[in-house]
Amino acid sequence: MRSDDWFSRQEDMEDFPASLHQRTEELYQIPDSEPDEFGIIECPAIAMRDMVVFPRMISPIFVTPGANLLAIQESQYNYQTLVGLVQQDPEIDDPKPKDFMKVGVEMAVGRLLTLPDGNNSALVQGRRRLEILEFTQKKPYFRVRARIIDDERPLDRNIEALMRTSRDLFERCVQLDRSLPEEAHLFSLNISEPGWLADMIATAISLPFNERQELLAMVDPVERLKRLNWLLAQELDVLQLEDDIHTRVQSEVDRSQREFYLREQMKAIQTELGEGDIWSREIEELKAKIDKAGLPKEVLATAQKEVERLAQMPAMSPEVGMLRAYIDWILDLPWTQETEDNLDVVHASQVLDQYHFGLGKAKDRILEYIAVRSLKPKKARQPILCFVGPPGTGKTSLGRSIAEALGRKFVRVSLGGVRDEAEIRGHRRTYIGALPGRILQTMRRAGTVNPLFMLDEIDKLGTDFRGDPSSALLEVLDPEQNFAFSDHYLELPYDLSKVLFITTANTLMSIPPALVDRVEVIDFPGYIEEEKLEIARRFLIPRQVEESGLEISEITFLDKAVSKIIHEYTYEAGVRNLEREIGRVCRKVARLKSEHKHFPARITAATIERFLGPPQYFSLEAEMQDEVGVATAVAWTENGGEIMPVEVLIMDGKGNMQITGQIGEVMQESAQAALSYLKSRSQVLGINPEIYERLDVHIHIPEGAIPKDGPSAGITIATALVSAFTERPVRREVGMTGEITLRGRVLQVGGVREKVLAAHRAGLKTVLLPERNLKDLVDVPKKVKDSLKIIPVTHMDQVLEAALHPEAVKTDKPRAAHAKKPREKENGKEEETHNPPLE
Repeated sequence: MRSDDWFSRQEDMEDFPASLHQRTEELYQIPDSEPDEFGIIECPAIAMRDMVVFPRMISPIFVTPGANLLAIQESQYNYQTLVGLVQQDPEIDDPKPKDFMKVGVEMAVGRLLTLPDGNNSALVQGRRRLEILEFTQKKPYFRVRARIIDDERPLDRNIEALMRTSRDLFERCVQLDRSLPEEAHLFSLNISEPGWLADMIATAISLPFNERQELLAMVDPVERLKRLNWLLAQELDVLQLEDDIHTRVQSEVDRSQREFYLREQMKAIQTELGEGDIWSREIEELKAKIDKAGLPKEVLATAQKEVERLAQMPAMSPEVGMLRAYIDWILDLPWTQETEDNLDVVHASQVLDQYHFGLGKAKDRILEYIAVRSLKPKKARQPILCFVGPPGTGKTSLGRSIAEALGRKFVRVSLGGVRDEAEIRGHRRTYIGALPGRILQTMRRAGTVNPLFMLDEIDKLGTDFRGDPSSALLEVLDPEQNFAFSDHYLELPYDLSKVLFITTANTLMSIPPALVDRVEVIDFPGYIEEEKLEIARRFLIPRQVEESGLEISEITFLDKAVSKIIHEYTYEAGVRNLEREIGRVCRKVARLKSEHKHFPARITAATIERFLGPPQYFSLEAEMQDEVGVATAVAWTENGGEIMPVEVLIMDGKGNMQITGQIGEVMQESAQAALSYLKSRSQVLGINPEIYERLDVHIHIPEGAIPKDGPSAGITIATALVSAFTERPVRREVGMTGEITLRGRVLQVGGVREKVLAAHRAGLKTVLLPERNLKDLVDVPKKVKDSLKIIPVTHMDQVLEAALHPEAVKTDKPRAAHAKKPREKENGKEEETHNPPLE
């Protein structure tokens, strides 16, 4: 059985055949059940699932065929009241006696009315609270014995104050809640009993079922009224919030209507004065701008069409803003405006040399482009370059210098971390807040159709579910396609063929091959020490001296001091950290000057250590003496060249080989190839082939925290292995690089320039290079080549002849290749033999 509150069901009651007044009078005529001498009554009972009827309150109920209908028919037949049992859990379909609350309500049930769906409805009036004692019958309907609860309390000042508070809160709720009639508050003013007042207000307001159960179970009317006041305060807060929201919405509606009315009045006044309305003037201004913009034919037709659409729309239409933004983008983009290139090759060379030292390949490529443009200004295609090199090598700053040399606008977009294809091509106009991609946004900022456009960090592009931005760049960086670049937002062909695109990257490994194929790669190798010295003298020191507030005449950096910073305080391919450390020195000098203390005018190596503290980096040096099983490799790193000792130790074992020092897979394979070559040449080298099964080989590359990989240490590992097994020392002044094959051939490697310079810095006298790498010595300074003996090699026989002493070293101490076997002590236990470490 379900129902709604009486106050919310008045309109429904008007549809019943009998009038509400007549049916209510019928309820009043049904007498209360007579209690026995103990105040106990016995009546039929009905189960109420999700409703609570309070004493003295009238409410409609809906009755389905079953036990409840039988109980009501029995009570009507006997002209008596019945008991309403409230279920604790309304979800239970077949409740048992334990499923009902201990407090119920005596009710009078009026005439049953049959509804079209076969169910019945009736009005019920609550009479008295009851305490349910026992169920005397369960089938076919419930009968219960219940004790009448007397909740009358004499009035005092506290109860009167409590009732007045309840009436005030209820009055405010009636004022704010449009579903409550004004008569409800008037009815509450005529109630003089606290329990009745609490039951009446609880029936009127919208309370959750569990709160109604709780109020019904409260026997003390004062406690019931206190609880109701707390619930009324909560309901009042919610109603006030609803009222505030309604007021704000209504004020917005009123304001919009007022604005519309005022605009219509303004339009009428302007029409009378012959001025026309503001909206019409804006449309005319847009048309004039389009006519003067000099747009291409297709773009002009689209712009005119969109303006005509805009003119047909009401000024307050939501689509006006999106359409107006689209037209503004068409007008703001440069379609024909371009700057005139400065094609003076001598001027460009001077500008590039003024701001950058070295970088010969990149400068030559730009000067070649300018020279071609000067000869064929209209036919030359724009190059699309990709500067690839370690951080801090001047890639971005060179782009600025190229723009200055050409007299073009310079714009830059950083692509690091971009993962959405719409960042390049834009969003379609169907999306709210759509914008063109970064390409067109940057072109609008440039204001010309031929800027120098730098796409920085192109190797940092990401890919996820939103698309692949690197694929969107294929059209941008393809000269065969970018003359008609299509942006999702603009949906018009835009000419990017006059743009000079320069991209930058730290590595090509993460760039898709299709994108690499569209650009001309120019490598930016790390600076060598001599170049860093020159860059520091020309650019870094003057800039940091000026930024520190000093005069260039007040402080002088000696070359040894700068070299000390390069070797012992920085470890990089570029010059960013070098400039930071020079800046630290200048700031310390500036502090001494500001404190009126003596400061050094000449910065020496000792001054560097005093200002910057202990050295942070230490470079490996060449061996102090010839060693067995130790050979020196020269290696390439992003931060320049380094020497790399290779140590080999052999000991008694089972023929295993291990290589340590955080070695990559390629270098491990080079070690395997070197050992296989050694085994194949055992007879030539005078080594007993059976010894390999009794010895373990340990190869170690020092500085184990630094990852190492690549095939260029192959001949060095082979040399160290041959030295260890033949006990022929390796010459300490010899460095080498080259890949080894199983037949002993030496293959070419990369990074020769950095490797040769590293050998020179480390004090080596001889460098063994693959013969095919002699061409790479063109980039090595003449001073370095003159100080080194460079031997080209094609086979390991040449390497061993140049690197090893012809005879084995004679020594009394145990050698690694022939460590003593464990010998027996007098007591029969073995004594372990410890191999001496390599010195």
